[in-house]
Amino acid sequence: MSKHESISAVNMTGSAPRIRQIEGREWWLWGFAVAVTLILTFGILSLTFPGFHLPTDKIYVLTLREWVRALAALVLLFDIYTIYQNLQLQRVRRQLAERDRLFQLISENAADMIALVDRDGNRLYNSPAYSKVLGYSEAELRATSPVEQIHPDDRVRVLEAAEKARRTGRGERLEYRIRHRDGSWRVLESTASVILGSKGDNDGLVIVNRDITDRKRIEEMLAHNAFHDGLTNLPNRVLFLERVGRAIAVSRRHSKVKFAVLFVDIDSFKIFNDSLGHAAGDALLLQISQRLTACLRRADMVSRTQTDSMETATDSTLARPGGDEFAVLVEELRDPSDAVRVAERIQEKLAAPFEVANQQIVVTASIGIAFGGSKSCGAEDLLRDAEIAMYRAKHAGKDRCEVFDNAMHTGALRRLQLETDMRKALESGEFHVYYQPVVCLRSGQIVGFEALSRWQRSGGVVMPNDFIPVANETGMILSINRELLLLAGRQLRSWQAQYPSQPPLRLAVNVSPKQFAEPDLADQIGEVIRQSGMDPQCVDLEITETIAMADAERSGTVLTQLKALGVHLDIDDFGTGYSSLSRLQRFPVDTLKIDRAFVSKMDTDRDTHEIVRIIVTLAHNLGLKVVAEGIENKTQLKLLSKLGCELGQGYLFSKPVDSQTIEMLLATNRASASPWLQASAAHC
Repeated sequence: MSKHESISAVNMTGSAPRIRQIEGREWWLWGFAVAVTLILTFGILSLTFPGFHLPTDKIYVLTLREWVRALAALVLLFDIYTIYQNLQLQRVRRQLAERDRLFQLISENAADMIALVDRDGNRLYNSPAYSKVLGYSEAELRATSPVEQIHPDDRVRVLEAAEKARRTGRGERLEYRIRHRDGSWRVLESTASVILGSKGDNDGLVIVNRDITDRKRIEEMLAHNAFHDGLTNLPNRVLFLERVGRAIAVSRRHSKVKFAVLFVDIDSFKIFNDSLGHAAGDALLLQISQRLTACLRRADMVSRTQTDSMETATDSTLARPGGDEFAVLVEELRDPSDAVRVAERIQEKLAAPFEVANQQIVVTASIGIAFGGSKSCGAEDLLRDAEIAMYRAKHAGKDRCEVFDNAMHTGALRRLQLETDMRKALESGEFHVYYQPVVCLRSGQIVGFEALSRWQRSGGVVMPNDFIPVANETGMILSINRELLLLAGRQLRSWQAQYPSQPPLRLAVNVSPKQFAEPDLADQIGEVIRQSGMDPQCVDLEITETIAMADAERSGTVLTQLKALGVHLDIDDFGTGYSSLSRLQRFPVDTLKIDRAFVSKMDTDRDTHEIVRIIVTLAHNLGLKVVAEGIENKTQLKLLSKLGCELGQGYLFSKPVDSQTIEMLLATNRASASPWLQASAAHC
């Protein structure tokens, strides 16, 4: 059958009732015309036969001519009627032909694939779209059954849908896979409609298929991306929690089934990310994920390259909840020590250097472990417990592994409550400024103060060691220190006016790690100094040695920006970290502050005394002043004075106190000072 014949077959089948009706009318019209014509012709001929005569009674009075005329009129009327009927039939035929032409245009140019099958399932017609979409020629389609190209897993479903459409007369929307000529599988969306015969019986099916392969691929990609990390293609937090929940459900049904969640955090990743850039950071994270994938055994992970649905059963999962954090669900544990061994293997594999941006990068990881088994513990709770254990590992020195226990949970709740109370304290103004005097060791004169935050709660004063670390981690330290500098600056101006000296009283404030990481730190501090009305020359900003040396290049830039404000810069806790003397010399600092850990032992330990001597000598050689922290007795004071240390602070002079107490100390200190001491103070 040719292409045109195929289309005609479809058209004729679709218009069969109407065509059969037209054909019936044509046969009736021609039959009637022949019969009437024969009768009239016979009548006319009969009248003209010799011997034919009309009755002479009164009923038959027509002449021969009148009979002929009457019969001729009938023939004329019949001819007119026949012509009219023929014109009507021709009009209907033209309408059907136009419909056939439109159908042919639609079927040949439609993107959807249109197929016609008879009641036995044999192909009667396939639109040209079949060749465009599936690659088969008309001959290849005719030579095969429509079922042959359907995916074996979908055939039964397709046949059942076709049978249901024939039986009920209503087709249903159906999705199934069909084989392309190149062997790949395409996804079709199909709808079948029944062709009814003249007696209402089933003559076959018209099937309209739409290729939705690209749409399904996009839907699968979106579904995959919703549950996987875009960088590493690992399961994300949502999918990981779903699989932890599944493990919890299994363990509740089978008490002997054990599992654990490992929370892995890359130590000091932010420093690396800020130093080499986010692109290098992403490259490192990708390499870490690949190394974790390779080092974990099958029982510890699931393949990360498959686009599996959330219902796919897996043994375990390696995931990336976010940032520089990874999580591992370890199932089928025989003993809790198995989870610890997995953590140790992870740390061992990560210890080898990574090649990133043409540099050798060495990373460590802190890992927290939480074991499943508690009936009241959910997936979120288990992941949170593992994270708490990870933070304990970080606080214990990093590159460690910690197992979660109830004490950690209690501590986490306390910390959460502390954060909540701190936010309320900021709003209600519960943070106050305390001051510790800085004294000239040669004269005994108070030359300045270190401003410190104290949290005054209803239950008493909260010491800095209890809230400063949390404030740093949460970012609340930014607001606390800003308010501290503003209030202390205004107080300093008042004391400078009340107790004038030359040089004027100074104010020292600490710069926290969170502050130092702020890109506009110099602008922030400069604005607060202007608001307080302080002279920048009277302000000492203290940066710990650890912070300054963490990223020496950036530190140099930030310190230079701060120095441009006119303030003085101090390196705090000097001697507790690792300093490059060449870098320290390039920093625009004015003072070194010796950590109290050295000062407290220098009067009892010769080695510590020698360390303090070297620090003082080093500072003087670099043109820097020295402040000793933590002076508690006169022996330490005497030793420091002999070494040439200019300034000191500690409990020997005063512990940190409020502004009212400082005013009394200033009054006493100034009243007992002789002109000679005041003159000596000018050298401090």
